[in-house]
Amino acid sequence: VQLQASGGGLVQPGGSLRLSCAASGFAFRLNVMGWYRQAPGKERELVARITSGGIPNYADSAKGRFTISRDNAKNTLYLQMNSLKPEDTAVYYCNLPRYDRDYWGKGTQVTVSS
Repeated sequence: VQLQASGGGLVQPGGSLRLSCAASGFAFRLNVMGWYRQAPGKERELVARITSGGIPNYADSAKGRFTISRDNAKNTLYLQMNSLKPEDTAVYYCNLPRYDRDYWGKGTQVTVSS
């Protein structure tokens, strides 16, 4: 299993970013996928999750601002983040939850600052 997140960067408050996660080594289209984030000094937390059929689920902090999506033909997971706030600053991780363990990719840093 390989998960490679990209698309992070520095953005001003109110701005937008689109994260991507390229997946390989497993049947992407058959699996639930998720985005998590971890801010300095805090525990890793769920941002959003999407079923194999495309049904999303969001943390309260992401509702109305973030959109998770997937392209099963490209084995790619996305997170569109709008109206970003300084408290969204974190390392964002792509996640594959399996029955026996979770898989994580290297994260991508998102910094929201003026």
